[in-house]
Parts: sequence; structure tokens; C-alpha cells
Amino acid sequence: MGFAETFKALSDPIRRKILVILKEGKMSAGDIAEQFDMTAPTISYHLSQLKKAGLLFETKYKNYIYYEINVTVFEELMLWLTQFGGGNDEIES
Repeated sequence: MGFAETFKALSDPIRRKILVILKEGKMSAGDIAEQFDMTAPTISYHLSQLKKAGLLFETKYKNYIYYEINVTVFEELMLWLTQFGGGNDEIES
């Protein structure tokens, strides 16, 4: 998993909304789908893209699959982004 896959997954507003929903904790695919006006296969596709990018964990329990955010990927992303922070370093020409 690299940043390219992460940014590609995050570029879709539906996927970003799924991540916001999952901030509250793990949820089943059905519970996530209830938050949207779209088909279950469409939600499944978005979940698979987030999982492929490493942004979600999946846990199987009985007949259900539960999804939760992989915080580690967000920590790595934030660490990488902080290098572009507004420090007082002057640019030498």
C-alpha cells in the first residue's frame, strides 16, 4: 500500500463520508449502507476500495463483516503531510 492508493481512495466523496461514519466505531456493511441512498453492491465496491488502500480493517463475526478505520495509515499520512507545514524556514536562492 502506498500513498497513491490512499489518495485515490480518499478522492471519492462517498468513501470520505464512509470514513467519517466509521469514526464512531466499527459497523457492518449493512449499517453503513443504511446511511446512503445507493445499492448494497455500490457500497460494497466503495468499502473494497477503502480496504484495498489499507484504510479499513475487516472483521468477520458469524454472518456479518464489520469494518473499522485503520488508524495507522492515517498516522503515516499525517506524518508525511507535516513535512509541508508552515515552518519559518527561508528558501535559499
